[in-house]
Amino acid sequence: MHREPKLDRFNESVLAKYQIYNSIFLTLPFSDISKTGALLPLFQDVCEEGFKENKNPSEIVERFFKKYHQNPTEEEKNNLLFRFIQFIERQVVLFDAIEDASFPIVNNMDGRGTLRNVKEEAEAKNKTEELRDYLKRFKVRPTLTAHPTQFYPGAVLGIITDLDKAVQENDVIGIKKLLSQLGKTPFFNKEKPTPFDEAVSLIWYFENVFYHSASKIYNYIQQNIFEGEDVGNQVINLGFWPGGDRDGNPFVTTDITLKVARRLRSTILLNYYRDIRKLKRRITFEGIDEIVSEIESALYKGAVSREEELQLSLEDFKSKLQQIKQIIIEKHNSLFLDEVDDIINKVNLYGYYFATLDIRQDATVHQEVLDEIIKVTNANGTKILPENYNDLSPEEQIDVLRNAQGKLNPDDFEEGITKSTISSVYAMQTIQERNGENGANRYIISNCGSVQGVLTPFAFLRSCGWEKPSVDVIPLFETVPDLQSAHKTMEVLYNDPVYSEHLKRRDNKQTIMLGFSDGTKDGGYLMANWSIYKAKEAITEVSRKNGIKVIFFDGRGGPPARGGGKTHQFYASLGPGIENEEIQLTVQGQTISSNFGTQDSCRYNLEQLLSSGVSNEIFSKGTNKLSEEDRNTMNDLAEISYDTYTGFKQHEKFIPYLEKMSTLKYYAKTNIGSRPSKRNKSAKLNLKDLRAIPFVGSWSQLKQNVPGFFGVGTAIKKYEKEGKLDKVIQLYNNSIFFKTLLENSMMSLTKSFFELTSYMQDDKEFGDFWKLIHAEYKRSKAMILKVTGYKELMENQPAGRASIQARENIVLPLLTIQQHALRKVQELQENDGNKDLLEIYEKMVTRSLYGNINASRNSA
Repeated sequence: MHREPKLDRFNESVLAKYQIYNSIFLTLPFSDISKTGALLPLFQDVCEEGFKENKNPSEIVERFFKKYHQNPTEEEKNNLLFRFIQFIERQVVLFDAIEDASFPIVNNMDGRGTLRNVKEEAEAKNKTEELRDYLKRFKVRPTLTAHPTQFYPGAVLGIITDLDKAVQENDVIGIKKLLSQLGKTPFFNKEKPTPFDEAVSLIWYFENVFYHSASKIYNYIQQNIFEGEDVGNQVINLGFWPGGDRDGNPFVTTDITLKVARRLRSTILLNYYRDIRKLKRRITFEGIDEIVSEIESALYKGAVSREEELQLSLEDFKSKLQQIKQIIIEKHNSLFLDEVDDIINKVNLYGYYFATLDIRQDATVHQEVLDEIIKVTNANGTKILPENYNDLSPEEQIDVLRNAQGKLNPDDFEEGITKSTISSVYAMQTIQERNGENGANRYIISNCGSVQGVLTPFAFLRSCGWEKPSVDVIPLFETVPDLQSAHKTMEVLYNDPVYSEHLKRRDNKQTIMLGFSDGTKDGGYLMANWSIYKAKEAITEVSRKNGIKVIFFDGRGGPPARGGGKTHQFYASLGPGIENEEIQLTVQGQTISSNFGTQDSCRYNLEQLLSSGVSNEIFSKGTNKLSEEDRNTMNDLAEISYDTYTGFKQHEKFIPYLEKMSTLKYYAKTNIGSRPSKRNKSAKLNLKDLRAIPFVGSWSQLKQNVPGFFGVGTAIKKYEKEGKLDKVIQLYNNSIFFKTLLENSMMSLTKSFFELTSYMQDDKEFGDFWKLIHAEYKRSKAMILKVTGYKELMENQPAGRASIQARENIVLPLLTIQQHALRKVQELQENDGNKDLLEIYEKMVTRSLYGNINASRNSA
């Protein structure tokens, strides 16, 4: 019988250890913990049996209390359910820590997709020179975003890190103490975090993980692929959104933007200081020790001082490091040269900015700002834009925007969106002066669908005394119609005399962002991904024609529904018609901790991204091109899927179902993020204004994961009915792109559990709607298995499937409690019941969100 080594390693290193350490946790000698720990496994059994018997969540909860409690009061019942929630949250943390600790055991750190593997493959195929040439141009930029769907406070993150180490060392006594600490540490924020709090939480990953992992990758490339010579390219850049992402977040102010930039700079200086201190212990040679001491002192003062001026400029720092390097080579037999090179490489990677702080705002907000600028400047006589701007033709508006210049004064405007938008431009200038140009040199426009959408913020930049702004203006195309016309928008911009001059100053490079999240919400899973693929092809063609190097920045979330899943496979699947010299993508929520939470996982996943670009360009150049027949099949599937999803989205019960039957409205109460869950303030729920996170997250909490599969089953079924299933199978076998889409959809289906909500099929209002969703789930599962030839979902990823199953098993009681509480809320609201009891059950729903969010690792 065939054995799967990775699955065996997972079972031995993760599952077996979890069972051992969980049993320790269940029996900790604290009264609350021991009672809860004894009862939770019993509740778990009752849940499993109950769902097999088609019982609803409330029946399952009542059965448990009837079986294991003697006439408990309502208060006693709810207290125990809250304790179960707290306990399960901590079990998820324990599982996370064990899985993180076992990462290098379960995953082959030198296997397929790693740099070592790439180097060896290049050598075997005589493509080492090609590889070097490509690595001189190619870059990967992960951007950590201000959408935290992971709520762990700093204290819990610290425990996870320590648990990780203790598990690696099999330190049972240490693990027991940490589990005790975990049992008594609060898990949720009592207040909403500020954008600065979010920034500090995520900078922790830069400081403790990326700083080390990215530089190790760079060192490996330099030493093993370039044989010690200078690479001449950063290879890895870091991006950052907290404190700069203003889109729909009124709490991001100019002051916070400047504070975050200062924090990034002080953090990188502190990391350099730590490295220089270690170096100082080794380089004790005459003629160098004084230089090292001088650097150490200047870095420390720069890191802790409130002064903006630094004693040691970046150029001086680099010069002194080169000086040390030369003396070591010439006078000290190159002793500790690797350690010096390591710091030089880090300084080249991170400068004094650490990560680029992106500024982002919505195009509709820019229009409001524009209107107020016109009104105020025409009233005070500065007249930057004509009073009749909104009455002009599109061509005339473009002409006005491209030529707008001046020096707007933020103090001429009242407190509000216009003042903060203008101030943000001045903040970018300040950050560039303090941290270097890379500190803040990107302005992103959400919901951008026109030439004016791009030129409006460009006009803002030039109207703040910045005649030649050192800023990349980046449109974000999100909806299906915007994606379909994006290449036309870019063609006009490339041929605009003023904008093309701007591009020349930016090395003829244009970054374009494409939004998977809102694209999926708008067009459904297949259509969103296919529209982005086609948009990339069309934009690449028009960019190459105009001599512009286009760089695509993918706005991805954690789950497949938002462009997540097996991301590196997606990049490896892009054909020659898509520009692929940089991979830029957003990383957020639990995806940050699951993919980049430890130095091992961070290095592995960064290498996978690097190798996906290399693979596409060097090893499979031209082979990923879709044939005309396959393209037609893909197009047809996307259209059928789009029509199916659009019909579903327009169903009269779609919005009411999300509002009444899901956890949608509770996301805003979780205090896991600073940003509101909607872009507008209206009381009525509008799908267009609804954030992708609560939208996708609510389906995830229901264990229905609709955005990751809806329409896929219907599209493939139509082909089967017409006797053309072989065309879909052919597309699957020929196209890594389509294969990756189906594999990611399988992940969404694997994480679905319709037994949890099957009681809804009997609901008078929503029964038929639930059946509609369930039918498409069954159809999608059956059709995907037919196309792939698998007997079960994720058959080719048994370790990944086992991880999902283990996590789903841990949170099953949590989900049962959540659904029970939701049912109680509905019951009390319909009958105008006890307000205090209603508040308790609503709190239970909110509290139950956390554990499931974290267990899913890419829920929203």
